[in-house]
Amino acid sequence: MSATQLYTKYTRVWIPDPDEVWRSAEIIKDYKEGDKSLQLKLEDETLYEYPIDLPGSELPFLRNPDILVGQNDLTALSYLHEPAVLHNLKVRFLESNHIYTYCGIVLVAINPYEQLPIYEQDVIYAYSGQNMGDMDPHIFAVAEEAYKQMARDEKNQSIIVSGESGAGKTVSAKYAMRFFATVGGSASETNIEAKVLASSPIVEAIGNAKTTRNDNSSRFGKYIQIGFDKRYHIIGANMRTYLLEKSRVVFQAEDERNYHIFYQLCASSSLPEFKDLGLTCAEDFFYTSQGGDTSIDGVDDADDFEKTRHAFTLLGVKESHQTTIFRIIAAILHLGNLKIQGERDGEVCSVSSEDEHLSSFCSLLGVEHSQMQHWLCHCKLVTTAETYVKSMSLHQVVNARNALAKHIYAQLFNWIVQHINKALHTTVKQHSFIGVLDIYGFETFEVNSFEQFCINYANEKLQQQFNSHVFKLEQEEYMKEGIPWTLIDFYDNQPCIDLIEAKLGILDLLDEECKVPKGTDQNWAQKLYDRHAASLHFQKPRMSNTSFIVLHFADKVEYQSEGFLEKNRDTVYEEQINILKASKYQMVADLFQEETDAVPASAVQKRTPRINVRSAKPAFKAANKEHRKTVGHQFRNSLQLLMETLNATTPHYVRCIKPNDEKLPFKFDPKRTVQQLRACGVLETIRISAAGFPSRWSYPDFFNRYRVLMNKRDLSKNDKKQICQTLLENLIKDPDKFQFGRTKIFFRAGQVAYLEKLRADKFRAATIMIQKTVRGWLQRARYQRLRRATLTLQRYARGHLARRLFQHLRRTRAAIILQKQYRMLRMRRAFLRVRSATLTIQAFARGMFVRRIYHQMLLEHKATILQKYARGWLARARFRRAQAAAVVLQCHWRRLRARRQLQALRIEARSAQHLKKLNIGMENKVVQLQRKVDEQNKENKLLNEQLSMLTSAHSSEVEKLKKELQQYQQTQQGDGKQLLSLQEETERLRMELERAHGEREVLEDSHGKERDLLRKRICDLEEENALLKQEKEELNSRILCQSEGEFARNTVEENMQMKKELEEERSRYQNLVKEYASLEQRYDNLRNEMTIFKQTPGHRRNPSNQSSLESDSNNPSICTSEIGDTEDVIQQVEEIGMEKAAMDMTLFLKLQKRVRELELERKKLQAQLEKKEQESKKSQVIEIKTEVASEHEDFAYNTLKRQELESENKKLKNELNELRKAIADHATQNNSSNDVQDGYNLLLNQLKSANEELEVRKEEVLILRSQIMKAAQQKESGKNMESISPNASWPNSDRHVDQEDAIEAYQGMCETNRLLEAQLQDQRREHEEEMEALRNQMDLMQEELEKQQQAFLQTLQLSPEIQVEFGLQQEITRLTNENLDLKELLEKLEKNEKKLKKQLKIYMKKVQDFEASQTVVPVERRPHERSMQVAVQRKEKDFQGMLEYYKEDEPLLIRNLITDLKPQAVSATVPCLPAYILYMCIRHADYINDDQKVHSLLTSTINGVKKVLKKHQDDFEMTSFWLANTCRLLHCLKQYSGEEGFMTQNTAKQNEHCLKNFDLTEYRQVLGHLSIQIYQQLINIAEGILQPMIVSAVLENESIQGLSSVKPVGYRKYCSKEGDSSYSLDEMIRQLNTFHSIMCDQGLDPEIIQQVFKQLFYMINAITLNNLLLRKDVCSWSTGMQLRFNISQLEEWLRGKNLQQSGAAQTLEPLIQAAQLLQLKKKTSEDAEAICSLCTSLSTQQIVKILNLYTPVNEFEERVTVAFIRNIQKQLQERNDPPQLLLDFKHMFPVLFPFNPSAITMDSIHLPASLNLDFLNKV
Repeated sequence: MSATQLYTKYTRVWIPDPDEVWRSAEIIKDYKEGDKSLQLKLEDETLYEYPIDLPGSELPFLRNPDILVGQNDLTALSYLHEPAVLHNLKVRFLESNHIYTYCGIVLVAINPYEQLPIYEQDVIYAYSGQNMGDMDPHIFAVAEEAYKQMARDEKNQSIIVSGESGAGKTVSAKYAMRFFATVGGSASETNIEAKVLASSPIVEAIGNAKTTRNDNSSRFGKYIQIGFDKRYHIIGANMRTYLLEKSRVVFQAEDERNYHIFYQLCASSSLPEFKDLGLTCAEDFFYTSQGGDTSIDGVDDADDFEKTRHAFTLLGVKESHQTTIFRIIAAILHLGNLKIQGERDGEVCSVSSEDEHLSSFCSLLGVEHSQMQHWLCHCKLVTTAETYVKSMSLHQVVNARNALAKHIYAQLFNWIVQHINKALHTTVKQHSFIGVLDIYGFETFEVNSFEQFCINYANEKLQQQFNSHVFKLEQEEYMKEGIPWTLIDFYDNQPCIDLIEAKLGILDLLDEECKVPKGTDQNWAQKLYDRHAASLHFQKPRMSNTSFIVLHFADKVEYQSEGFLEKNRDTVYEEQINILKASKYQMVADLFQEETDAVPASAVQKRTPRINVRSAKPAFKAANKEHRKTVGHQFRNSLQLLMETLNATTPHYVRCIKPNDEKLPFKFDPKRTVQQLRACGVLETIRISAAGFPSRWSYPDFFNRYRVLMNKRDLSKNDKKQICQTLLENLIKDPDKFQFGRTKIFFRAGQVAYLEKLRADKFRAATIMIQKTVRGWLQRARYQRLRRATLTLQRYARGHLARRLFQHLRRTRAAIILQKQYRMLRMRRAFLRVRSATLTIQAFARGMFVRRIYHQMLLEHKATILQKYARGWLARARFRRAQAAAVVLQCHWRRLRARRQLQALRIEARSAQHLKKLNIGMENKVVQLQRKVDEQNKENKLLNEQLSMLTSAHSSEVEKLKKELQQYQQTQQGDGKQLLSLQEETERLRMELERAHGEREVLEDSHGKERDLLRKRICDLEEENALLKQEKEELNSRILCQSEGEFARNTVEENMQMKKELEEERSRYQNLVKEYASLEQRYDNLRNEMTIFKQTPGHRRNPSNQSSLESDSNNPSICTSEIGDTEDVIQQVEEIGMEKAAMDMTLFLKLQKRVRELELERKKLQAQLEKKEQESKKSQVIEIKTEVASEHEDFAYNTLKRQELESENKKLKNELNELRKAIADHATQNNSSNDVQDGYNLLLNQLKSANEELEVRKEEVLILRSQIMKAAQQKESGKNMESISPNASWPNSDRHVDQEDAIEAYQGMCETNRLLEAQLQDQRREHEEEMEALRNQMDLMQEELEKQQQAFLQTLQLSPEIQVEFGLQQEITRLTNENLDLKELLEKLEKNEKKLKKQLKIYMKKVQDFEASQTVVPVERRPHERSMQVAVQRKEKDFQGMLEYYKEDEPLLIRNLITDLKPQAVSATVPCLPAYILYMCIRHADYINDDQKVHSLLTSTINGVKKVLKKHQDDFEMTSFWLANTCRLLHCLKQYSGEEGFMTQNTAKQNEHCLKNFDLTEYRQVLGHLSIQIYQQLINIAEGILQPMIVSAVLENESIQGLSSVKPVGYRKYCSKEGDSSYSLDEMIRQLNTFHSIMCDQGLDPEIIQQVFKQLFYMINAITLNNLLLRKDVCSWSTGMQLRFNISQLEEWLRGKNLQQSGAAQTLEPLIQAAQLLQLKKKTSEDAEAICSLCTSLSTQQIVKILNLYTPVNEFEERVTVAFIRNIQKQLQERNDPPQLLLDFKHMFPVLFPFNPSAITMDSIHLPASLNLDFLNKV
């Protein structure tokens, strides 16, 4: 294919750009051979001429079609080159927010610098078990592929994670280890996976630091091996570390930090345990403050330090060791702050002995202060003759101090790593391992030193291994497909590796220069120039004589030789090490004990070399050790060991990319990304793939994709492979551009794009044809519309003209009519005016005559009125006189009657004390007012007396004056003046008298007014009292009505809430049951493993413990254990919130008192029983025989009564506890007022139910009493007949009575008299006891009445609200007491009923025995002959639905009916036959009252079912069979329990089959637990069968042929397709049919079947939706159509099976909405609103994820724009959706087993002979 065919108009290409690296452009003119330039148009519409005739200029790279952009695998691109890779990564990262992309075998991970919700537990489970190419790229997919290959190929695996600092290597490795810890959890209880994850905080603290590129950069390489056993569970781990950056301990660049542990320790220095370390903040220490800022944004060093300490503890590091570790780290900080004093221009130095940091350093490490002070500034030189001690210069001392600090930290680092390995080590043999290599990527800085050289050397080795592995995989693929293999030329970096590590290479020359006593970096650099100047990978800089350049595979790097020798030697003086060896702390000494041993550095950890200065004799050996152990030599050996390990494993590659240097989220810098892509080998992978056949298609996929290019003749053939070959030979003429393999077609680079172009051209031509036809149709349709419109216009115009003519004629006629009417109206109005005037004149005339007559009549009427009033006044006067007389008579009569009524009311008031209590407050007020009136009357009386006294005094004075006046008149008649004075005095006295009279009248008026006021006030108070009473009654009625209304309204709400809480509680409960079952299974597995491991025979304990634990101790009808003391229960209730229910304490005290009274009654009855026993021993000898039986019966009766009282006492205690708990819980939920009302309603309901039950019990007791009396009379008559018949024969009435008969009759009469006398005494004693009881009751009632009066008097002093509340509380207490009394009466009646029932049973049994003894001839037989017993029972009665078996046959029954039973054996019989047989056996054991047999049979049944289920853990049919039988047995125990709620649908015959003696409620609960476990096992089995089918059948199955279109796939996809098994939707539906038919055939309840399919359809929905959310290749319009069709098929299946009501279809709603979302239009804001309103079952994250994943399959579809997605997010931001992206497919709905009674009667069941149950006997 020539360039002229490719570089045509509208073709898009890539051109270089200095800013964006590559820029897209479009060709606007076809390229012709010989053209010197290409005419291009850039994306901004500017024209650009691209030169191609310049030296080195070639045709630009072609751009892939838009349909291929955004692929999961870069190898799926048609054009494989650098701009295509960069653009694909950019589109995925920025538009879809996908950080992972495959590039062949490499996973490219771009650091988002943001937390993404793609690492949760559900995502791990979603990727677990999936093929790598089936899901979107993810680190979990790589981990799953490694785990799967380890299990499948039984070969060790390695995951190599590399990249720049800050690219996310450590995080990626951490997530990979988390995946292994989750999927391959440890089989034991060692929690090794938790320890593996816990090692990360420790390693990060001691090995990570902040750099300019990363806040948490790993400054060392590590290789973690995770070991697995044969079952591929984690058993241990091991860590290797490489090249720790020790120089960071003593030096940090600007904006960088030391290792995190230093800052963490400083941040926690204020803790009490770290006070003796002498630490302060990090800014105070030289080793932690060189970089400037000592903090990191968003990082809390103190919190991280707590995590580090917790991790140390989890890994088993002792507290003492932790303390020593922190002391060593603190000592390093103090060592950096030493003040070194220089002398003689720095040639001699010293350290002050008072230096606090030196003291702290020595005390923390436990070394001698003076020696360390001396040897820090001196060194020892050893010659052949003698040894010298020399002072060191200031520069040497600083270097020695820094070297010591680095050495101490390196040794501590190695020690910690060794202890981590010890904690992760296991004694179990390792079967295989997966290694995770987190190693530094290629580095190049402005100044590159020894560390960068070692890092880049390691990357050269890894790149070589990567290239060879990729080359090997390509070769294997070609050979497997049978394609001729030709050697592909790829870059081999072996020459660069030889330059570094070969003989006389860079490392060798460096080691050699280190041996020279006075070797320098300059001399070493000169040797490099001389030796490697001619090497292609070595260059000398032009402007430097101390630097050298190495051409690595990624880039050329210039290294500064300064410091290479010093870092390679890593000199540490031996004297300082010896001081540390002598530390008083054992751990510090142990760190340096192994320093002189010759341990290879590559064993587990690297070793740090040092220079040993020794005495003359051993000097030679020390020198050898020194020369052998350089850092470069160690690193080369450890790297060689790593490469050997990687070559022995299957590698998996993860390349981490840093998108920008600013650490901004989702910002993409093309320049930095291209640099890293070149450095990490991704582009080399692309180049190797492009050199061969990078594009590969399977024949079916190629046929489906390019079938449009084929003709009909080729399509008619059946051989798709031949059709594909014919097509390619016709389309691509060059046979070298493609190759046909066995299963795939291989294409050269660009060929798929060419085929896509041809396909697009074909579609474009077809589109043009369709458009032409459609446009012609549209024009014809438009013409027809115009013609129809013209005809319509003409029709309307003609109609308009006709209507206008009609309107004119109509208006003319209307005008004539109007004129006629107007003229008529005008004439009529004139006539009316004349008529009106005439009528007016007549009216006035007539009115005048009428008024005259009216006035005359008025005068006569007034006279009549005057006469009427006069006569009426006279009659009323007479009436008033008669009325006054009658009133006087009535008053006297009414007063008489009132007095009589008053006396009657006083008598009644004494008896009606409750009315006084209600009105006592008002009476007090009336009494007070009456007292006040009496006081006023007394005052008035006093005033009257005073006034009378004054009047009498005044009268006496007047008389005296009169007398004196007379005397004066007599004596001095002529004295006029004196007379005048006397008159004046008299007048004055008269005035005073009048004033006194006035004052008296005023007082009388005021007294009368006040009396009236008081009476009025009394009346008002009485009215107010009556109103208050009425309001009280209305309030009570309103409260009752409101409580009833609120109760009815709250009942609905509470029912809904209770249903919800019930579902949640049931879910939690069933989860606990599930956990219990799993723990039980785990326990059994562990026990089996221990048995196999020990290989010692012995007795094995039965693991089924639930039924055995809940047998005797939990069954109240069988065991008689007490529940607990009342005080203990009260204490428990108080613990759960009794203090909030203090208002009901009286109720609890009364209940407690009632319990104690019952206990006293029990003791009293027991004492009476003993007394009766003593009295029975003193009875007469004559009545011994008759009374012995009665005593035994009384004894049995009293014993039963005592047991019943004990059981009733226990029941009462249970009810008391339940009531206390209910009230306490209720008190914590509601406020106090609601508590009172709710408790009041509760007690009323209980009282009502108790009354109803009491009436029912009374009727039953009366019936039973009548039956027992009849039976007793018959028995007594029978006894009398038996006692009389053998002694005498009664003659006829006419026979003569002899003397003996008379004597016997007399004796009989005497005996009868004695019996009657005894009965009379008993009656008298009973009467006295009843009288005593009544007296006691009266006393109690009197006391209670007095208490109530006192309480009522106290209540009247309270406020009205408190009075109402107190009244309600008193009413509640009263009702509670009445309820208790009624309960007590009910219990007594129940006891009597039970006693009578038992006596009736005893009598019936005696009657049956008597009848059997009379009808059956007695035959002597052995007690163990079963045949004779069965014969007798068969003769007694017909089959009663009971099966009898002997105790020793119970194991045989369990084995034949449960353990060895196959579902096919009972398939032709009644469904759930084993359950019916077991119930009939239980019923017989209940019939004979054998509790041990019931307990043993039920326990054995439950254990047998568990054993069968454990044996058949993967058998759906067996599990369904026993689920049906367990539920049926549970239903039988309910149906025949005798409880009325379960007997509503029973027939009379079925009611006869109820249990009589035992209450098996606890066993019903155990069977409920077992049913839940079986249901969960059934669901797990069904899910295990369906789960592999779901994705293939629902999501990938092409139900509508030709709808979906296949896109090119990458390396991962076509590699994962090999050997995969696909399922169709029909196969999955057939499997669902199988499940349904099995459950229906085995008689499983329809409600349970509905719940099973609801759970299964939820799993189908969850797995399909999760897969859709994690796969970009299925998020398309065609997939949405296929998915909707497949869902409709499932819904149709549900309707066909009548499962619409199960809720299974509703569980598919999220999947339906996801399919609709894929099909909806996604452009405008209206589309966004439609999506938001439609997708209500999908969360916001799921909607956005699907839109991001949406990928057009054809180029005619459009991608979803980022703006549209942002619009969706904006509209959905108000939703409160859960944060989880994926659905929990392991979620299980709580199961409910509704009661489903059977219509089958027990006596109609037939036992088939195939069950081998001959030992069962029908009763």
